[in-house]
Amino acid sequence: MLRSKIAGVGYYVPERVVTNDELSQIMDTTDEWIQERTGIQTRHYGKKHEETTSSMAAIAAKIACERAKIAPEEVDFIVFATLSPDYYFPGCGVLLQRELGITSREAGALDIRNQCSGFLYALSVADQFVKTGMYKNVLVVGAEMHSMGLDFSDRGRNVSVIFGDGAGAVIVQATDNQKQGILTTKLHSDGTYAEKLAFINPGAHGGYHFKKMGEERDFGYPPADTYGEIFITPKMIADGDYYPNMEGPFVFKMAVQKFPEVIMEALEDVGLQPSDINMLIPHQANLRISQFVQRKLGLSDDQVWNNIQRFGNTTAASVPIALCEAWEAGKIKEGDLVCLAAFGSGFTWASALIRW
Repeated sequence: MLRSKIAGVGYYVPERVVTNDELSQIMDTTDEWIQERTGIQTRHYGKKHEETTSSMAAIAAKIACERAKIAPEEVDFIVFATLSPDYYFPGCGVLLQRELGITSREAGALDIRNQCSGFLYALSVADQFVKTGMYKNVLVVGAEMHSMGLDFSDRGRNVSVIFGDGAGAVIVQATDNQKQGILTTKLHSDGTYAEKLAFINPGAHGGYHFKKMGEERDFGYPPADTYGEIFITPKMIADGDYYPNMEGPFVFKMAVQKFPEVIMEALEDVGLQPSDINMLIPHQANLRISQFVQRKLGLSDDQVWNNIQRFGNTTAASVPIALCEAWEAGKIKEGDLVCLAAFGSGFTWASALIRW
C-alpha cells in the first residue's frame, strides 16, 4: 500500500518587519504588554498593492517544488488554505496556479477555509489523494495576508497585534517505504462557539438576529425584504464587525484543552507516546499556549519549534512556515517523528504524525 510523504518544503515572509514598538505608535499598547500575553516581538507585513496571499504562496511553492526535485508543471493538484484570500471569489487555488504559470496543465485546485487548522486539513486531503494513487504530486499551501484587514485602532488592538503575513508550502508525494511518511491525521470541529473567534461581516445572514448560548445580538443588516442596500451598514462599522473579533480568554481555554487531546489521539492511533516525538510543530497562536502544551506532554525545548516571537500568528501559514524553518535549521532529520497540531476558529482542531 502506498503512503504519502512530504517531499519538499518552502516558506516566504515579506521583507518588512513590524515591531511591537511600531504598533504602539498607532495603538494604545506596549511591547511589554504584547510580549507578556502572546510572546510576540515582531511580525512581517506585505507590500500593499504589490504582494498578495497568492503571490506569497507562489514563492513558497516554487521553493517546495525545487526541494522536491519537481518542476511546478508536474503538480497534479493544489490544495490552498487561507482565511485572507485575494478575492472573495474565485479562490486562491486557481490564482496560485496562474502565478506559477501552470494553467495549461489544467490541474484541479481546492480551497480550504479552516483558518488556523487549515493547513492540516489540507495536508489530510492531500494524504488521501496520494495514498489512493489519484495524484502523484500534490501542492499544499497555507498563506495569509492579514495586514490588509486588521483594525489598527485601540478597539482592535487585542487582535491586531497578534497577526502577521506569510506563506508556507509542501509537496506531498507517494512512497512505498512503510517506515516513512504521514502516519495519521486527525481532524475535529465544534461549531457551538463559532462567534467566539470570527469575522462576522460582511456575511450572508441577512436580517439574522443571533440568540444562542445566552447571547443576543443584532448584526445590523437591513430588513430581509429590501433590495439594493449597501453591504456594510453603519451599525457594522460602529460594532467593528467587519474586522476579526476574538474572546481571547475563552479561546485560550479551549486551545489548551484540545491541543493535547488531538496530539494524544494521533499518538495512540499508531501506538506511540509523547516521548517518541522528535519535533512538535504547533500552530503559532500564542507562545503561552505552546508552552502549556509542551509541559502537558513532558517535552523539552529541543522537541518543540516556536517562531511566533518573530512572525506572530500567520494562521494557516504558521504550521508550514515553522515546519520549513525547523527543517532548514537541521532540527528535523530522516527517521524523526514529527507532530503537527493546530487549533483555531470554528472551532476546528487537527493533528498529523509524520515519520520523516
